[in-house]
Amino acid sequence: MPKFFAVAALVGATAVAGCTQGINPTDTDRALIGAGVGATAASVSGGNVVRGAAIGGAAGALCNDFRLCQ
Repeated sequence: MPKFFAVAALVGATAVAGCTQGINPTDTDRALIGAGVGATAASVSGGNVVRGAAIGGAAGALCNDFRLCQ
């Protein structure tokens, strides 16, 4: 389950961060969006919310570096 959650948080954060293309988001914007998605996914799935926020925040901040949310 933890691997599934990590992948789900990464995909969710990347998808939501990609929706901000019209506003030219910074890494901080994408990290905050990713943290929100990760925390929500963790809460819904019964996982650790802090861990979910951390994973989602990292995924959101780094998605631009890996050209996943351009």
